[in-house]
Order: sequence, then structure tokens, then C-alpha cells
Amino acid sequence: MTATQRTHDLSPMDTEQPDRVAQVVRGLKGLILNAIPSARDIDLQGLVRSAGGLSRENWSFDAKWHDAAGSHTHPLMLMRDAAGTLLNTERSREFAVLQALAQTNVPAPKVHWMDEQGCWLGTPSVVMERMPGACDYMVLNGAQPLEARLSLAQDFIRLMTDIQAVDWQALGLADSLGLPDVAPSLCELSHWEAEYRKSQLEPQPELDYVLAWLKRRAPQAEAIVLVHGDFKPGNALIHEGSISAKLDWETAHLGDPLEDLGWVTNPVRKREHQIPGHWERQQIVDAYRELTGRQVLEADLLWWNVFSCWKLSVIQLTAVAEFVAGRYNRVFQTPSWLFRPMLQMMEAAP
Repeated sequence: MTATQRTHDLSPMDTEQPDRVAQVVRGLKGLILNAIPSARDIDLQGLVRSAGGLSRENWSFDAKWHDAAGSHTHPLMLMRDAAGTLLNTERSREFAVLQALAQTNVPAPKVHWMDEQGCWLGTPSVVMERMPGACDYMVLNGAQPLEARLSLAQDFIRLMTDIQAVDWQALGLADSLGLPDVAPSLCELSHWEAEYRKSQLEPQPELDYVLAWLKRRAPQAEAIVLVHGDFKPGNALIHEGSISAKLDWETAHLGDPLEDLGWVTNPVRKREHQIPGHWERQQIVDAYRELTGRQVLEADLLWWNVFSCWKLSVIQLTAVAEFVAGRYNRVFQTPSWLFRPMLQMMEAAP
């Protein structure tokens, strides 16, 4: 997960770890010079590491320089891979998606440079434009009037369908993301099963049981679309009551349109995505159907709901494994709290 302006910031790192800040400054200047050989008088101001980002370090700064094309000033964000991570992702895929989205109406940060191998910044990194707005995971159930929150909820579902409407073929995204060679549900399940096996420190019979159920019932996709992979209010910026940017594209891929819809209708994430009594599962699905014309079979959506919980379980196991290995300094609980909702959904499946 990444961020540009989260609701809580850490103290400026130059007051805590000046050597680390100096290292980042040197790396950024090297990256800029590599991308723009004519650049001179590079000035990086206000470098601060922001809160948020469980898989990457998020650094905010302003950059000024002169080059053969003139003078430039940009508010920027550096997303640098952390030593321990909850998600194994590739910067080249994220960079390609953001470059493609710059040609669409989807609000996403403009990318400037990529350090794919960590040659300048020590670990794989991406530098992108810093967008206006603030991030609030619970914005749909915050202090704003109900009317404003409902409007924002509808904006989120429209944004989801706008992402799915992106012409990934015309933009060449199949070259960078790859096309599913079987049902997208099985592709995603295979990917996350591999992550599960890498992070598994002890037997997990409940997760194995759910995995077997998912394999038996994997649905076919109604279409192949661009999937965000972690669609939620916490991965967006809100500016003056509107969504100014959708963030955190590192898990984007080509897949089933119900994957993101299954993520936001997952019952364990209700507090983030739903407004009790006004914007619940049925209203979300109805709005999605109206915007897309897709069927949204209940059995298929329920499969993606279960998958969402199973995927979240794997992410939590990864965090546990990273902590045990000494690469992560935050303690995560095991995913046992997700077993009951998964089994209940499986029992209710048609």
C-alpha cells in the first residue's frame, strides 16, 4: 500500500535520521540525472517520510531543476520498497499502468521516473507527482453529512467502472501485465496460493479447506478488464469533496471485473465501503449493474467475497512471516478472525 498525503504524518526524517535522508537525496539526484542528463541545479526541498504504506516507504518532497528544456518545479512522491513487505510486486508493472492511465480520464498520479533495480535508491522505487487531497480510510462513515458521503460512495463505484472501461488493448497493457491463460479467478488463486506457500510457517488447515473450495467453484469472467486489486477509500485522495486521485496501483492486473466489486462488498470490510441503511451490498451491486450492464451473478460475486478474505489471510500470514524473519517491525495477528466469515459465506453459497 502507498500514499501521497495520508491523514497522519510522521516527523520529518531529517530530524531523526539525517544519514538516511542524505542517502535518499543522493539517490534521487542520481535518478534524475540518469533520466535527464542535461539537468543541473537540482534542488530537493521538504523531504519527509509520510505515514502509511505497509509495503513501501513514502517520501514527499518538492523538486526544482533546470535542463535543456527550461526550468521545472514539481511536487513529488517517492515510493521506495521497504526491507520487509506485505506484497511482492514489480515496479515496472506499476509504472506501465500509471503511464497508460495518463492517457485516460482515470485520476491517477503522473509517473516521472523508475529505479527498477534500486541502482540509485537502494531498493526498487518509483517517483510520481504528488496529488492534492487527503486520505481517509473511513471517509464514508466519517463526520460529513450523509448526503455528501452518499455522493462520494457513488463516485467510488463510478471510478471503479471507469477503471474497468479503460481500453487496455489499445494502451498495450497486455504486454506489461500479461493476459490470464485460464479463468482469471484461477489465475489470481494460483498467484496467491504461491504467496501462501512462501509465507506459511505452520499448518493452516482452515485456509487449505477454503482454498480447495475456491478451486472447485472458480467462476468464469464475463469480461477481461483492468483490475485495481486493492480498491478502497484508503487508497484514494479526497480534495474538496471529490476523488482527486486513485493510488496504489502495484497490484493492478488484467482480470475479472467482479474481483474489485467482490473486494468492496466483502462483509469484513463493511465499515470502509458501506453506509449502514443507505449504501449497502445490494445498493452497491445495483449501482454497478446500472453503470456496466453486467449480470453480476450472486454465486460469482460470493466467490470473490470469499477469495477476498482468503487473500487478506495470505497478506496477514506474509506479515507474520516477515516479522519472524526480522524484516518487519510491526506485529500482525494471525488471520484466524477471518475463518468464520469465510466459512459462513461458503455455507450460504448457492
